[in-house]
Amino acid sequence: MSQTSIERLKDYLTRLSPQAQALLMREFERAIERGEETTVATLVLEQLRKIVRGADDEARPRTDNPSRLLFRPLEPFLIENNVVARLGQIRRASLVPVWQWLAREGAPDLANELEAALSRGPENGTSPEIEAKARKLQLAAAAALQAIANPAPGTDSRRALTRIGGADVIEDLPSIAGILQAREAFDTFNSRIPSYMRVFNDTQIEAVTTALGVPALQTPQLLPFALSLVMQRLAAPWQIIRLAVRMSASDDELRVASTPYGIAVTIALHDLSCLAATLRIDIKRSRFGEVGEHLKTLHDGVRGLRTELDLRNDSAWGRLLASIRADISSALQSEIDSVPGRVRRLLRQRTDKDIAAGASINSGDVDETTALIEFVAVCRTYASELAINEVTMRTFSDLQHYVEQSTEALVQSLRGSEGKGRAYRQAQVAAAIRFCDVLFGADYASLMSRAAENAVTGERKSSRAG
Repeated sequence: MSQTSIERLKDYLTRLSPQAQALLMREFERAIERGEETTVATLVLEQLRKIVRGADDEARPRTDNPSRLLFRPLEPFLIENNVVARLGQIRRASLVPVWQWLAREGAPDLANELEAALSRGPENGTSPEIEAKARKLQLAAAAALQAIANPAPGTDSRRALTRIGGADVIEDLPSIAGILQAREAFDTFNSRIPSYMRVFNDTQIEAVTTALGVPALQTPQLLPFALSLVMQRLAAPWQIIRLAVRMSASDDELRVASTPYGIAVTIALHDLSCLAATLRIDIKRSRFGEVGEHLKTLHDGVRGLRTELDLRNDSAWGRLLASIRADISSALQSEIDSVPGRVRRLLRQRTDKDIAAGASINSGDVDETTALIEFVAVCRTYASELAINEVTMRTFSDLQHYVEQSTEALVQSLRGSEGKGRAYRQAQVAAAIRFCDVLFGADYASLMSRAAENAVTGERKSSRAG
């Protein structure tokens, strides 16, 4: 698109209501997830996100932005609209309509004061005056949002709420208000917990427990956000359940669930469920680059929940964990089952008359099949905990047996091959050697590569001698 066309698009999108902007973003994000034509969707999403995040004026430094300063305490908890929100998270798309409402009627005077301070302030957007104005607006915004989200009995606030935004925005209002109100408590908590926790051990759990001993963070509304901050520091976020076990002094799920910290288990299960959904999408789209890391995270999380908590099969947590394992197993098994057939189609022996002139093997098919064999090998590492042990072991063994026999047979076929058949069989051997590298290691693959070279050079020498 030309620059003029982009400017027209930006102007049109800016005029839309916050609800329309959020709806449009959701629809284009879903279109991309479905794998539909993405050129237009990507362009529109880029412009929408600039508007939503207040970044359409690229000449202004990011800190020199009143809404960004106002919502800075929310940054650790923001998620994009294509992610399913859970406790301890806020949709980024909710911020623009909230800011627009505050500037329009929630706290217009203080919003104007902050903008004026920014216009007079330094280029980096920070100064004692600006920080004071921002904090004053945060407290006023918290009070205004709490008042409209929790009206007095007998007051109909539905119409007022719809002036702020749609259902998702309204759902986020209490959390936005609570975090803005408790900014100092979160800042202090953030500074007291370890910056990185490779293993959430007793010492670190004790440090986090002590830092959490602040009444402002113990409310049902804000505790999930404090737990989310801890999870961001954990190398293995599922280990947040150890805090719940410590606080309940038991691994029995009934006792854990009866404490406020039981929400940690719900959050961990939600995140594992979302990761399982991401895994399914990646497998469906043949994106295997991060599958290994996803599988490791899921394997460790499922095993951790099963071993560190005494979960009942018929409980809500037990059923959800079983459902996650079943979803993972189903997604993996269907893909694993398809791999041997793909390998056979590429390595199947053919007679010379079955090989058409100019026949070749698609390099993309070889690349994808190699990635799938690597995928099966990775699955084998985590098979037992993800309920795919039998199918993975059987498939990997079948692949080893078939590829070993086929590679040796193809190498032998090179000795007597000539004309149009030789080039095709050489391509088959090259593919087979790549598969051997995954299934048997580099040494065996190198051995078969030398055998293939010897088969070709030996045949040439024999022809010259004749």
